[in-house]
Amino acid sequence: MSRISINHLFLLITVTGVLGACNTPKHFLQDSIDTHQLYGIKDTDSTNLAELSWQELFTDDLLKQYIAEGLQNNPDQQIALERVKEAEAYFKQSRATLLPGIDAAARGNYTRNSEILFPNGPRETGTYQLGLEAGWELDIWGKLRSAKRAAYANLLATEAGQKAVETRLIANIATVYYNLSALDAKLVITQQTVQNDKNLVETIKVLKESGRVTGAAIVQSEAVRYAAEVTLPDLEQQIREVQNALCLLLGRTPETIPRHSLSAPIDASLLTTGVPAQLLDNRPDVMQAKYDVMSAFEMTSSARAYFYPALTLTASTGFASDDLNNLLDPAAFAANIIGGLSAPIFNKRGNITRLKVAKAKQQEALLNLRYLLLNAGQEVNNALGMYQTATRKIDLRQQQIDALRKSVDYTRELLNYGSASYIEVLNAQQSLLDAQINVVNDHLQQLNAIVSLYRSLGGGWK
Repeated sequence: MSRISINHLFLLITVTGVLGACNTPKHFLQDSIDTHQLYGIKDTDSTNLAELSWQELFTDDLLKQYIAEGLQNNPDQQIALERVKEAEAYFKQSRATLLPGIDAAARGNYTRNSEILFPNGPRETGTYQLGLEAGWELDIWGKLRSAKRAAYANLLATEAGQKAVETRLIANIATVYYNLSALDAKLVITQQTVQNDKNLVETIKVLKESGRVTGAAIVQSEAVRYAAEVTLPDLEQQIREVQNALCLLLGRTPETIPRHSLSAPIDASLLTTGVPAQLLDNRPDVMQAKYDVMSAFEMTSSARAYFYPALTLTASTGFASDDLNNLLDPAAFAANIIGGLSAPIFNKRGNITRLKVAKAKQQEALLNLRYLLLNAGQEVNNALGMYQTATRKIDLRQQQIDALRKSVDYTRELLNYGSASYIEVLNAQQSLLDAQINVVNDHLQQLNAIVSLYRSLGGGWK
């Protein structure tokens, strides 16, 4: 290639490069997302429950053991990790598009010429080539760089998706574990109630012998006893099903799960929400949506660049000969370089469609992010309200149980003296059973509220 041709080629590259530098792509600005009053409460300081690791939040050793096992063996968690590997591979590929593509090539071409066109020969010709070929598109408008940034944002979104699976898994394991402990407590309460009902039946039988009550009292007290006892198989079946659900989360086959009694409430001083803006960096599904917006912005910039001229360079070097025996002769060495500039004129609305779709996806991603933020704020508010409600109920319920225990004791004593009917004793015992079951539900609600708040704020993955 002559020096003049090389100078023209470099002049073309320089001019298009200057034009490309004038193109300033837009980027997603996190500050453009409004999070003011997202929780529906007055913003607090930056202290955030999500900053705690799950090892710090949960104090039950068995629960911590199960969470660690689930993070290692849960199928959804393993699938999410594989998706991260896929996104990482695509990102590495997007980086490689900025580099020249190089191929090794070996060709042979045989031609038999027409006698009419070539009356004086040659009748048969052959050419052989061996060498390297390279092609390179100069990214003067940022098309490939935008695609690379979009692929990187997709990688970050996939990683955030994996973190969302992790956060959800931790919350699910804790919730199922607490439900299992609560069912154990209900089973113990019901068994104790059945025993108390049996004792009451025996007491009424004695009173029947002394003529203080009729046979109807015995029959009715036995019916109440069986009504309580018949709930035991259902509770046992629920325990079995919840155990199996926990085994599935842990990646185990069904088996008995050791557990402790229902845990005491977690220190309320830990339940701090921080400021809503922290959701953009703490809550994985919101993070994933944010990166989706970033990717969509970059893909719009890339789609816009398709309207501009594309500059490509192709080059090849190697050996070429019409005789295979002389192919590797130094005299057979050949090389060429080609620079091309192409601009779209009519491509069946391909570029227009690509840009319109990219803009629509950009708006769709932004709307999805706003929706997830609103949903996250609602979940935080609900979890706080559920915790406060459960705390208030626990205090009141304990006073109710104290009063009902006294009521049971008093009515049983009065029954012996004939000052109370057996119906009053049965009603008092049933009310006590209901209150004891409800206090278990209140403690479970309080614990589930803490778990829900922790997940809603994006805790567990750090």
